[in-house]
Amino acid sequence: MLISFGPGIILETPSILSYLGIVQEVGQNVQGFKVGDHIGVGTIVNSCRSCDYCNDDLESYCAKGSVFTFNGIDVDGTVTKGGYSSFIVVHQRYCIKIPVNYPLTSAAPLLCAGITVYSPMMRHKMNQSGKSLGVIGLGGLGHMAVKFGKAFGLKVTVFSTSISKKEQALKLLGADKFVVSSDQEQMKGLAKSYDFIIDTASGDHPFDPYMALLKTGGVLALVGFPSEVKFSPASLNIDMRTISGSVTGGMKQLQEMIDFCAAHEVHPTIDIIPIQYVNEALERLAKRDVKYRFVIDIENSLK
Repeated sequence: MLISFGPGIILETPSILSYLGIVQEVGQNVQGFKVGDHIGVGTIVNSCRSCDYCNDDLESYCAKGSVFTFNGIDVDGTVTKGGYSSFIVVHQRYCIKIPVNYPLTSAAPLLCAGITVYSPMMRHKMNQSGKSLGVIGLGGLGHMAVKFGKAFGLKVTVFSTSISKKEQALKLLGADKFVVSSDQEQMKGLAKSYDFIIDTASGDHPFDPYMALLKTGGVLALVGFPSEVKFSPASLNIDMRTISGSVTGGMKQLQEMIDFCAAHEVHPTIDIIPIQYVNEALERLAKRDVKYRFVIDIENSLK
């Protein structure tokens, strides 16, 4: 049940985890895919397929460890190359069909950044129209959380330490409000205002000020990786709040997300580059000079 495709691939930097292209060959037992289909592979290419998590469509949490698309050790001992591969052969379980009306360039970041925020948003029912969502951080993950929030009909506020992000949040992404999180008075004035918060920031930051923004029973979903998480137990207990962690979703949810984005015209904001520009792109990433994801077009780079 194997599918082979490449080299017409478009992928996301810096992780090089997303691999998209057109099917060139299918094994005799493959079902649901055919030559010519637009498909993608997200953050994983293998898992045990037999543990409780795999059986519950949570392959990313495989009890025996899933195999990452890039720099992972596959079952044969080889190191996966992700988007730097000339071609890729993958079990059909780890392939996602991209609707023909949805650009592969847009799909690439969805298979990593997109699913990273979509998964906890769906798990915690952050798709209830009319409710309020706070988004901490406005990078590749944060901008997708804003886009999903607006597509779900939520009232979205972006929290950032940088006032320079205000115009991007309000005008480019359509957020309803922008808050400089270091402004203590402004933060205190929003106490108990939000049903949900999704925290995409990986730099160290205090949690109590954000927990105080949640309504009674509110949820903060953490998808960033700060070096530590500290908060007062009272931030949770007194108002029955929840803080929850997440990485990415399983394959079933990944397909659901792609179909949702195609149906509701949700597209990440991207900068398409040739493979020859990758070193400059990585330098720009270090300077945070990208809105909001680089996508490498390898097919056209090789012409």
